[in-house]
Amino acid sequence: MKIAHLSSAHPRHDIRIFVKECITLVNAGHDVTLIVADGLGTEMNHGVRIQDVGAKTGGRLARMTGTVKRVYAAALKLQPDIVHFHDPELIPAALRLQQAGIRVIYDVHEDVPRQILNKHWLPAATRPLVSRTIESLENWAARRFDAVVAATPYIRKRFQHLGANAIDVCNYPILEELLRDTPWQQRRNELCYLGGISRIRGIEPIVQALPHTDTRLNLAGPWSESDLRSSLQSQPGWNRVNDLGILDRVGVAEVLARSKIGLVTLFPTPSYVEALPIKLFEYMAAGLPVIASDFPLWRQIVEEAACGLLVDPQDPSALANAVNQLMADENSMQAMGAAGQQAVLQRYSWAAEADKLLALYQSFDH
Repeated sequence: MKIAHLSSAHPRHDIRIFVKECITLVNAGHDVTLIVADGLGTEMNHGVRIQDVGAKTGGRLARMTGTVKRVYAAALKLQPDIVHFHDPELIPAALRLQQAGIRVIYDVHEDVPRQILNKHWLPAATRPLVSRTIESLENWAARRFDAVVAATPYIRKRFQHLGANAIDVCNYPILEELLRDTPWQQRRNELCYLGGISRIRGIEPIVQALPHTDTRLNLAGPWSESDLRSSLQSQPGWNRVNDLGILDRVGVAEVLARSKIGLVTLFPTPSYVEALPIKLFEYMAAGLPVIASDFPLWRQIVEEAACGLLVDPQDPSALANAVNQLMADENSMQAMGAAGQQAVLQRYSWAAEADKLLALYQSFDH
C-alpha cells in the first residue's frame, strides 16, 4: 500500500515514527513517505522517502496553523491509501484527508490531556480548560478515524471505551540496536539518563544526589526548559555530569554499553504514572540495572523482572541511597542487569509490536 506518515512536530528520525514504524512498513513491502517540517530537505533513508515541507517558523501557534497546512497539502497531493499521523494538532487536517477518501490512523504517543496539565509554557490557570478541550476533540475525532494506535495499553483502553478501533503498539526497543556483549568489568562507575530533560522528568533530584555517590552521570537528550541547564550548572553535582547533548542511535548504544545503572525517575504526574518510557526498556535491553520511580505499573515491571530498585523520584537522598546500594554489590548489579535483559528478550521487544502494527495495516488491504 501507499502510506504517508505525518508529523508537524517530531524530528524526522524519531525513534517511534521513523526507526520503528516507517522502516517496519517498508520492510513489509509498503511504499512509505514520512512528511515532516524541519527544513532539512527531502531524502531517502532505509527505503523511506522523507519529504520536508519546510522548517517550522514562529512559535507554537504558527506551527499549529501554517506548518499544519503545509503538511496537509503535501499529504493530499501524495494521495496515499493510508495516512498515519502523530500530532494532536493535525487532527483537523486528518479529518479533511479522511473526507478526501483516505484512510486515517491516529498514533497517540502520550496521554495528551493529562500531559497538558504539566506544560510549563501554558499559564497554569488555562491548563484545565485546554486539557478538556483537547480531550473533547480527541474523543470526538477518534471514533471517526479508521484506527487509533496507542503507545501504551492505558491509552488504548481510553480510546476503546469510546468505541474507537484502537490497538496498542508499545515503544519497546529494537534489540539489535542495543544488545552488546560488553564485559561488565569494562563498564565505568557511571549512571545514565537518556531522553528529554525537564524538571518533571526528574533531573534536579538526580543532580542533587550525585555528590553523595561515587559516580558520574551520562546525560543525553534535548533540554525542554530554557533556564533549566543554567540553573543546574550552579549546583555542586553538575561537575559530575557528562553533558552529552543529543546522540544518534550508535551514540546511545555506546553510552549504555559503558554505564552501570539506568535512571528513569520521572515525577508522579498523571501522564507519567501509566506511561511505558522507552528508556526503561532500553536500559534493560542493554543489561543495566535500573533505578525507577515507584509507580504501581513500573513496580510490577521492575519487581517481576528483578532488574532494579524503586524510589521516590523527588527525594535526592533516596536516589543517592539506591545508587550506593547497587554500587556496593557488583555481582548483584550484574545479575539484575542480566535479568532485565532476559525480560526484554521474552516480553518487551519491538518484534511483537511490529507484528501488531502490520496486522492492522493488513486489515485495510482488501
